[in-house]
Formats: sequence, C-alpha cells, structure tokens
Amino acid sequence: MNTSRGLRLGYARGMTDARDAQDGTDPHGQGILARPGVGLTARVVQRGDLRFSRIVNDRPALILLRHGAKTLQSAGGLWSIRGGEAIAIAGGQTFDVTNRLSDRGLYEACWLIWGPAVIEGFERNATALAPPLAGAAVLDRLDADFTAAFDRAIAAITNTRHIPEDVAAHRVAEMLLWLAHRGIRFSPTEDVTLAMKLRRLFVTDLAASWTAAIVAKRLAMSEATLRRRLAAEGTTLGDLLTDVRMSTAMVLLQSTDFAVNRIALEVGYESASRFAIRFRDRFGFPPTAIRGHARDLRSGEEMATRNEVDQAQGMRGLPPDFTTRS
Repeated sequence: MNTSRGLRLGYARGMTDARDAQDGTDPHGQGILARPGVGLTARVVQRGDLRFSRIVNDRPALILLRHGAKTLQSAGGLWSIRGGEAIAIAGGQTFDVTNRLSDRGLYEACWLIWGPAVIEGFERNATALAPPLAGAAVLDRLDADFTAAFDRAIAAITNTRHIPEDVAAHRVAEMLLWLAHRGIRFSPTEDVTLAMKLRRLFVTDLAASWTAAIVAKRLAMSEATLRRRLAAEGTTLGDLLTDVRMSTAMVLLQSTDFAVNRIALEVGYESASRFAIRFRDRFGFPPTAIRGHARDLRSGEEMATRNEVDQAQGMRGLPPDFTTRS
C-alpha cells in the first residue's frame, strides 16, 4: 500500500507539503509543492514531444512556459504558447494537451494554482472586474516585472522557512492583479459537478479502496443515486478513479524523479506492470516515454500523429473561429 505522507489540505499523495520540504528556497526546483491556504506549484519537464488527451484542469491555473511549445484544445477553442509566454486557464476545463520540445531539445513549464481562499479574497476587494475567464487566455510579450512577480509567487509557496503565510498569500494574489490588468479574472464561484466532487475526493488518497458504498456514504447519498447521477454525466465511478490516478501519475512523471514503481504505489497500484498497462491504455504510450526513452518516444510520436489526423478530421465542418487563439 501507499506509505507516503500525503498532504494536510487535500492535495494528492505524492505531492509535498512545502512545510515538509527540506529546502524550499529554489523557486525553480523540480517537484510538486503545496502550501495550505496559499496554493500549489509544479515544475514540469519532458524529454520528448507528447500529446495527452482529455486532461481535466480542476482549479484556475497559470502556466509559464520557459522552454518548448504547448497547445491546448477543447470544444471552445485552441490556444498555443511558446517559451517565454504564459497561459491562464479557468477551472473545471478539459483539454487535449500537446507539449513539444524547443529547437534545443527542451521542454519546461511552471504551474501556479491558487488556493480557493486567495481567489475569493481577491474578488471581494476587486474594483473594476472583467467577465470571468471561460476556457483559456494566452499571455504573450511578458515583461520582466510580470515574470519576476511570477517567480516571487512560486517562491512564496516553496519557501515556507523564510516567507510568512500572509506575505505568501499576498504574493500569489499579486499575480491575480497582474492578470486583471490584462482583462483576465477567475470566477470565485464554481459550478461543481458530481464528477468534479469525486475527482477532488479521490485525489486526497489515491491508494484508498474507493468502493461505491464508501463514496456514497461520504456524499450522503444511496449507491443507486450515485450511479444514476454519474451515468447522467456520462461516466462511472471506476472510470473516474482510474482517470484521476493516471492523470496524477502523469504529473508525477513530469515533475519528480520518482521511479515508476514508486509512482505506481503513490497512485494506488502495487504492481508496476499493471500500472504501466493502465497508463498506456489511458494516454497511448508507456510511463517511461515522458522521460525520454527512445523506443517509447517513438510509440508516443506515432500515437500523437494518429491523434492529429483524427483531430483534423473531427474539425471538418466546425465554425471558422474554432481554432482562433485568444
């Protein structure tokens, strides 16, 4: 079973509470760090071009791409950024994501995800408000002040030893102000589906045995009601649990140097081989492809090519502004 410590405020096992990190002074350090009441950050690295389908973005996020290229596509549009640009993403969205290496063979991105209380507090004190972001928004031509503020926000999450919590919350809220000056804001209220509630429940302990009886009891509803409501949303309990486990494993592969067998344990699989099968079924390539194993990368590239053909065929007949960058 999973022996990791997990987090104190409901982030996934395998992620680290920044208060427990040995040294949080490097804002560009690799890993996933969360600071309760403030936010979460991850430095994502890839060793090859890969496409990930149906990635759920639960919370509002800001991604600053340092190297490479990134494309997000949903039913609402297509957004692309390159190294030195950023993208703001509304919560509760599902995207197909393609990450590609730069000409120098690098891909590196840094994520900032705000704690819900930070967004709520910012919205209470905001004056001129733009409409809430739907989908995503590209931020190009970033100046040095914006990037410096972003790095300070990341350090506020990672450096708990020297940055008090109220200062940390102020620094991550500063990024919301920078976005507001670009006409971007996040809604403080959420229309949370049952599937989203379950995703947030599962991620608190991915190794737990989440049976229908246990989940129904946690949500104070009958098993029949649980199944019926999930069917109405087009999913099942088992499909949701597997997807949350595989999506978390993907992030751990990108942002830590954990061995594959450890990541398998972190997301609830005692058998690394069974985990690898499930991962390939979900994404179309094995876990090791993310870290640049040549044979596995070729498999991933072939899958990405097939997906791009399917995507092009599926876009026929869509309105002309479907792929407009916003």
